[in-house]
Amino acid sequence: MKEGSHVNKDQLHAFAGTRASSNQDRPFSRMLQEIVTHLTEIIRSEIRLARAEVRADIAQVARASVFVGIGAVFGLYALGFALLGVVYALGTRITPWVSALIAAVGVGVIAAIFLHVGRTKMKQIDLKPDNTIRSLQENVTWMKKQVR
Repeated sequence: MKEGSHVNKDQLHAFAGTRASSNQDRPFSRMLQEIVTHLTEIIRSEIRLARAEVRADIAQVARASVFVGIGAVFGLYALGFALLGVVYALGTRITPWVSALIAAVGVGVIAAIFLHVGRTKMKQIDLKPDNTIRSLQENVTWMKKQVR
């Protein structure tokens, strides 16, 4: 089978149907060779499915990481403004430090919001390839029925 094509259940059932009707016409070595070929095709299809799922999961992680990164940058700015406020407070005992602390609180709130959104998105990501696992289980069940 060509690279990029998929083995579906209809093809497997068609193979099973031809197996039952023509077992007497073909030598055992030919049937064994066909089984190995079809199993190889199934395994390749499952690997392609797993790759696609992992790529999709990585894309989700990357999107969530953007929010975490933005939150971290704003957090650093908040720390910078807070330190600037401390400097003003220690250097002079007048109101410029209050404005710097207000700015730090504002940026800190923004940082907390971005960090919370990013963390929530990270928790929602499931890296387990569910479709591949389900498909493999279906293939194993189908193969067990064929062997019986």
